[in-house]
Amino acid sequence: MKDPWTDRWDERYSAEEFAYGESPNNYFKEQLAKLKPGTLLFPAEGEGRNAVFAARNGWKVSAFDISATGKDKALQLAAKHNVTVDYRVGELPDLKYAAAEFDAIALIYAHFPAEIKSSYHKALDTLLRSGGIIIFEAFSKKHLEYLAIDERVGGPKDIAMLFSIEEVKADFPNYDFIELAETEIELNEGAYHNGKGSVIRFVARKK
Repeated sequence: MKDPWTDRWDERYSAEEFAYGESPNNYFKEQLAKLKPGTLLFPAEGEGRNAVFAARNGWKVSAFDISATGKDKALQLAAKHNVTVDYRVGELPDLKYAAAEFDAIALIYAHFPAEIKSSYHKALDTLLRSGGIIIFEAFSKKHLEYLAIDERVGGPKDIAMLFSIEEVKADFPNYDFIELAETEIELNEGAYHNGKGSVIRFVARKK
């Protein structure tokens, strides 16, 4: 049986256009270029813009989301670019990924519900090999100030779903942070990420 959270994302992804566009996130694109292709997991990947970009650049890509509609759009985008993505639908504990299966994980606006956020991060850690890389960009707790000025920038309105540098360090204790910062950026991603926002960005290597 579907729940309101799943219904919300199915509805957002039901339009013909892509909710956050078809182009990859800028920070993700910039950081991916520094890595040698391997196996890469995309949690909460929605309509697949980042996963398809990675696949086009030689990565073996896996992705998951709670939205079957998001998966349909992602596979449509993958077919358009003649690449494949192993895309699964469901909750992470049920998806049967193997321990240390991935060389990298990309968490791009993967705003999980507050009650599972940290447990998902810890579960994802087990799927990354030692020496593997996480690329992360998501809205910071300060983002609520930007959202109050302009709702077009998007993002959760629940502060517990947003991030702080302290939370990131607590959720990923066994990592060397190559970079970690809270910063203001200008977003222009589809219909739902437009304008100034505050984000946490990091790249980290698992010890």
